[in-house]
Amino acid sequence: MQMNDEVKAKVKVKDVLKEGFSVPGEIEKDISMIVCDSRDVKGGELFVAIKGEHFDGHDFIEDAIKKGAVAIVYELQRKRDERHWHDSLFIDKYPHIVWIGVEDCRDTIAAMSSKFYGSPSEEVTTIGITGTNGKTTTSYLIKSVMEKWGHNVGLIGTIAYLIKDKAYYASHTTPVAPVFQSLLREMANEGCSHVVAEVSSHSLSQRRVYYTGFKIAVFTNLTREHLDFHKTMENYFMAKTRLFTDLLSEGGTAIVNIDNPYGVTLVDILKRQRGNEIKILTLSIESNEANLVASNIKTTYKGTTFKVRFKGQTPVEQFGLFEEEIFSPLIGIFNVYNILSAISASLSLGIPIKTIKSGIATAELIKGRFEKVDLGQDFLAIVDYAHTDDALKGLLLTAHQLIGCHRLDKKLDNGMVDRRGKDGKIIIVFGCGGNRDKGKRSKMGEIATRLSDLAIITTDNPRDELPDEIIRDIEVGIEGDNYIVVPDRSVAINMAVELASDNDIVLVAGKGHEDYQEIKGIRYNFSDREVLEDAVRRRTKKSP
Repeated sequence: MQMNDEVKAKVKVKDVLKEGFSVPGEIEKDISMIVCDSRDVKGGELFVAIKGEHFDGHDFIEDAIKKGAVAIVYELQRKRDERHWHDSLFIDKYPHIVWIGVEDCRDTIAAMSSKFYGSPSEEVTTIGITGTNGKTTTSYLIKSVMEKWGHNVGLIGTIAYLIKDKAYYASHTTPVAPVFQSLLREMANEGCSHVVAEVSSHSLSQRRVYYTGFKIAVFTNLTREHLDFHKTMENYFMAKTRLFTDLLSEGGTAIVNIDNPYGVTLVDILKRQRGNEIKILTLSIESNEANLVASNIKTTYKGTTFKVRFKGQTPVEQFGLFEEEIFSPLIGIFNVYNILSAISASLSLGIPIKTIKSGIATAELIKGRFEKVDLGQDFLAIVDYAHTDDALKGLLLTAHQLIGCHRLDKKLDNGMVDRRGKDGKIIIVFGCGGNRDKGKRSKMGEIATRLSDLAIITTDNPRDELPDEIIRDIEVGIEGDNYIVVPDRSVAINMAVELASDNDIVLVAGKGHEDYQEIKGIRYNFSDREVLEDAVRRRTKKSP
């Protein structure tokens, strides 16, 4: 994101300093941008040296100076044995640079970025969504409802960053602090009254979204994921809680799925720590004690219907009680939770239920989220982003509902069912990403083979790992023999299509909207949807 010239000319080093900073050097210097990657330095930037997972920004300080950085933020308390640069040597060597020594560079870059862009979250209503699964779908549903309400909405998420009719490539689910704040600023300048942001656990741990005031915070669920980064589920959960304990503004609303055990724990934490400072809205399919409860759920090829009962206090219904019929073109039980989250957020903003229902019913289908490939074939073909064991389970249970086997979820969970259904079979193609949490691989293998008729195990994004080793990790959890290994993902997808018969369901899981496959640091063009379309087209002898 690039700032316009008017803003660049107005911002000086002194404008972004936190209170209490004592900085040697010319703090009246103009700064063109705040960056944490020396490759982004073009001239006039303030460079923040951040130590990451693979690289340490302190190693690139001199490179940033030579490229034209005018100010450097560095950490004072770094251990000498970790220090690859010598602060006193560099400070003496480059006296024209403004040197800013701080305790925590991540916190500092977040604070400076908010100041640099004029605290944009004070000008828009910011809604943050966190959780393992469902963030993207929930964000698009909320956006649809608010647009029906007549408001301009910005969106920051996994698929793209959207500002009215403009779309930017999303490099991260939640970008680094300077980019996040620049997006909020542009959204405010473009007339967006609301911003919906997916907030990842990484971004909370690394303070990328700190110094942002969130008016609404949504917790979708928490299941095993990202343990390569967080190490334990407790660390993962505590990272998520920061959105609610640290960043949710006083008077704001926390929306929590209490069918997830971590949601129950989160509510307890918020009641203890935030008390009457915030409002809490709970949602559920299983508990009548929640504020929003879904019942009579029916899902078909055309979408999902259910009844939602609300009890509680919102700007629309003061301690009200109502029940409404909801329709959504989205398919599956897992999407009912996403819809409930969107309804809860909308109610807390004072949006009339009639508008909410219309926004839910007309929301566009989301790229790579239970996305159909329909070229007139006699079986259902689906691309989905499911890349965790819980998401894979939800995807397969939805397939069972659609295929008409009438199998109870409880029986499926306990393995008390013959996989082969009378109305067709379920074929799933999936793999696991390299350089990520290895513990979920065996779980995904077990779930995929238990809940499908045939699992075709293939590559996902191997990254720096050997595909065969990843596949062996998946096989550890498999007890049956209803699977085959096809390392080439394109071949695997084509094989699934060739094996499909009338009324079958072919699921291609793991990559969803992604248009690449990452192998040894190189991203090759690869789209599950395009490969699946080509395979179906060849089978049905249809031309593009």
